[in-house]
Amino acid sequence: MKKLLISILFVFIGLFAVDRIGGMLMWWVNQHTHDVSGPKIKYLVNEIHEDILLMGTSRCNSHYVPSIISDTLGVSVYNGGIDASDNIYAHYLMLNHILAIHTPKVICLEVMTSDYAKQVNPFNTISFFAPYFGINEGADSVFHLAGSYWKYQISHLYRYNAKAASNIAGLIVNRNIGGDNGYIPCPQPAHYPSSLEYSKTPEEVDSMKLMYVQKFVNLCKGNNIRLIFMVSPNYTKIDDNHYDALKAIAMRNKLPFLDYHTKGLYHDHPEYFKDPSHLWDRGARLYSSVFASDLRRVLEQR
Repeated sequence: MKKLLISILFVFIGLFAVDRIGGMLMWWVNQHTHDVSGPKIKYLVNEIHEDILLMGTSRCNSHYVPSIISDTLGVSVYNGGIDASDNIYAHYLMLNHILAIHTPKVICLEVMTSDYAKQVNPFNTISFFAPYFGINEGADSVFHLAGSYWKYQISHLYRYNAKAASNIAGLIVNRNIGGDNGYIPCPQPAHYPSSLEYSKTPEEVDSMKLMYVQKFVNLCKGNNIRLIFMVSPNYTKIDDNHYDALKAIAMRNKLPFLDYHTKGLYHDHPEYFKDPSHLWDRGARLYSSVFASDLRRVLEQR
């Protein structure tokens, strides 16, 4: 019996050592990878210093050209859009990390239906940020909400589970092609969207998501940051009430809401789109000029 207990103890010690050493190795990989999102998350957590910060998912990532916006406004701009970050939980988590080192003057948040609609697994992609677990209490609160907090607390190696293959591949192939302050352009597609389809407004609203949209707003207000919501062009037709749940929050908090989707910007130019949800580089540059002019007008109102 004593030998069995000793054997079990050695197994646990071995597993602990493997987990901690593996965690340190994967941290090194995470900090040196050149995959799509790793370098950008690292920059946002450790180096961000620009006056205007753009936040959101892949639609932010590939729709806003910082140099165009910066030239119009005369201030520094960074595109902090993170591919596949999915919804408000990821944005709120990231905002906590950013505010720990820097307070932008303006934050522009690209919002989507996923920021208010019910989803089967709304926390599916916050694991992308797990390598930075344990350094910011506000960010870690999202892991508490998701139910993954103790998994990351116990296992350091598990924190890299979501992006391990991508991070390792990024040591070999440089996929981080964003040379314009975080902007990662979509390439020109072989075929443009062929028809303008209807996108149904989600029927079920997630009250917890809306609470986190308000928490995002409150964090910005508490740090005297001007917050703007925007929705970039999308090659789908929608009803006028498509973003009402988010517009209500904007109205309640007296925030600008720049909606280019509902009014159908570029619906007559399918050649600007890579797919129904994303502009390719040509469309993004044209849209960035439009957005920059509108943003300047909004910022001049105060």
